[in-house]
Amino acid sequence: MNETLYKIAITHGDLNGISYEVILKALSDNKMTELCSPIVYGLAKVASFYKNRLGMQEPGLQVVKSIEQISLKKNNLLNIVEQEVQINVGKSEAVAGKMSELALQAVCRDLKAGKVDAVVTAPINKDNIQSDTFRFHGHTEFFAQQFDAPESMMMMVTEGCRIGFVTNHLPVAEVAKAINVELILKKLRILHKTLRVDFGCSTPKIAVLSLNPHAGDNGLLGKEEKEVIIPAINQAFAEKINAFGPFPADGLFGSGNYAKYDAVLAMYHDEGMIPFKILSRGEGVNFTAGLPIVRTSPAHGTAYDIAGQNKADGQSMRNAIYLAIDILRNRQNFADNAK
Repeated sequence: MNETLYKIAITHGDLNGISYEVILKALSDNKMTELCSPIVYGLAKVASFYKNRLGMQEPGLQVVKSIEQISLKKNNLLNIVEQEVQINVGKSEAVAGKMSELALQAVCRDLKAGKVDAVVTAPINKDNIQSDTFRFHGHTEFFAQQFDAPESMMMMVTEGCRIGFVTNHLPVAEVAKAINVELILKKLRILHKTLRVDFGCSTPKIAVLSLNPHAGDNGLLGKEEKEVIIPAINQAFAEKINAFGPFPADGLFGSGNYAKYDAVLAMYHDEGMIPFKILSRGEGVNFTAGLPIVRTSPAHGTAYDIAGQNKADGQSMRNAIYLAIDILRNRQNFADNAK
């Protein structure tokens, strides 16, 4: 039986960063169009600028004005606007933020209309994209609002390691005040469900990290473990969610014991991101769990410091596209098995 050929939308992110470089490099993989029909939501002249600057012959991009004009099994670029846009490589510019937002708004319209199957987002600048119509800390919060999905969660994925987060882009000083039993329990439910539906784990096991050093040392270094995290784990277990811990992050990752679990739940951003970045070696993927649509992203930023220098690695973007395809297939298999 032939595999479904999915239409994978790719938003162009910040046009002055490395987004176009990693997109072009990812789409230069000849296997890509055997597995999906990529559609870059961006600007044709900007794509040409970067191809010329990087000295790239491939990939060929068919430029279209609407999703109905794309060619299957080819690399497509949907031109989001016809206006001329100035490119200032390596610089944060308001126009780059506006173009980032326009691509996101366009792809949401097509996702809601069922015209594309998933979206892969290239990195945005979280500052220059802010406007009267975009007031979000990042992609995760934007898509949660667009698709009315308050039960969503940022998740980082690489071979042998998946990490979910209780809090996302929150100052460290506010983390202890933000976590509570219900919030942790909600994130455990989301993580448990996504492991089953999106990653094909029949009976997933989740390791829960502590908040304080040494998991609080029985209250000596903090009481959040005893008063908040352990009660949440116990309640999750009562709901037949296989959650274990809390484990100190240094011990779990330093010993390699994270590999015994299908996913790890971190309390805050850096607690999970630092080990993830080390383990993924620049090839990891950001996935928003809990959305009705599939959204992935390369696990890196705009990297202005190397923009336009042919130094960016396209593997994380390539992995983000492949993961989106895998999740679409897993969701279909889960739905078929549930009938």
